[in-house]
Amino acid sequence: MSEKVVEAARLMDMLPEADQNFAYEFIKKLVRAWDPDFTKATPQEAKELEEAEASGFVDEEDVDWGNLSRYSD
Repeated sequence: MSEKVVEAARLMDMLPEADQNFAYEFIKKLVRAWDPDFTKATPQEAKELEEAEASGFVDEEDVDWGNLSRYSD
């Protein structure tokens, strides 16, 4: 977690509960405005996805679930 996120959480924790709820809803609104479908990847997520795809990732649809023994070494 970034230093700014930790600091924001620390600051929010100091607020009364009603204001914490307001801040939470405001942050949620900002995130949805940035990505209404929650489909954008953060730079870290994009890096992790790229690494996973380069690691031999196999899409579920490409697996012959009725014949898994063909995948064993």
